[in-house]
Amino acid sequence: MSYTGPDFDAPEPRRSRRGPLTVALAALVPGALLGWAVYAVVGGGPGDDERNDGAAGEASASVSSRAPSSAKASASPSKKPSGSAEPSASASSPSPASAPAAAGPLKGKVVVIDPGHNPGNFRHAAEINRQVDIGTNRKECDTTGTSTNGGYTEAKFTLDVARRMRELLEAQGATVKLTQDGDRPFGPCIDERARIGNEAKADAVVSLHADGSGTGNRGFHVILPGTVQAGAADTRAIVGPSRELGERIAGNFVRVTGSAPSNYVGGGTGLVTRKDLGGLNLSTVPKVFIECGNMRDSKDAAQLTSGAWRQKAARGISDGIVSFLRG
Repeated sequence: MSYTGPDFDAPEPRRSRRGPLTVALAALVPGALLGWAVYAVVGGGPGDDERNDGAAGEASASVSSRAPSSAKASASPSKKPSGSAEPSASASSPSPASAPAAAGPLKGKVVVIDPGHNPGNFRHAAEINRQVDIGTNRKECDTTGTSTNGGYTEAKFTLDVARRMRELLEAQGATVKLTQDGDRPFGPCIDERARIGNEAKADAVVSLHADGSGTGNRGFHVILPGTVQAGAADTRAIVGPSRELGERIAGNFVRVTGSAPSNYVGGGTGLVTRKDLGGLNLSTVPKVFIECGNMRDSKDAAQLTSGAWRQKAARGISDGIVSFLRG
């Protein structure tokens, strides 16, 4: 990233990928898209979003081959959006933060989706720069997020994907809550984002983001909570289930979108563990972040600005959640 903010790390120099080509993405998910491959090396590095303030990314973990087949995990949207860069009408129109669940396999399950940042944050610099306690230290309430070189903002991207995910998950019977739905002038702050999931007693929480790293840095990565016990933060109970959630999301994201794991963090695994993120540190329920791609790379940006690709991203993440909740 070219900026710093709450729960963001300044990018490190790109690390070379070492070792033989050993793991096909078919090993991540049975019946998954063939062709992409990842290197089985161990690495760590920075994320972006709640994410860049100087703390280095921690040890990464490999994607589990336990991610299920598409027959068990997939959720079909009620309609297909256009492939234009703008959200579809149904995805872009504000709707309630939560809605009654329909009958389905996820009846009784609660999912909280956290669209990173808020489109109005840039108008409220004083408010989002306020320091909040994240257990291990203090950070700014929030940041404006990043954008593509063409001006498509991370905040718009995350809100659009969140709305698409809500539609998919509600069709499976889940009760879905958003931490914000374009219905507030700024925020919420990173501590409140965690609190929303905790108070909802969510079965799974996913925070949506898109990175702002250098050109040539491509791919997605899922950020998992590390073990933290400091102040108001105690992640010991959620580290295991959060890893399971992250592995399933990563495997299904590959399968549905065809995107490769990040080539600049995570050692080619698509997974990175962090202890410096307030949204994870303060969570008492299973939670992960996902960086869906790098907005500053032209090839990734072409995907992130495509409505058709955003629908795939929403489905891949949702399929991972469904897989996790159905066990």
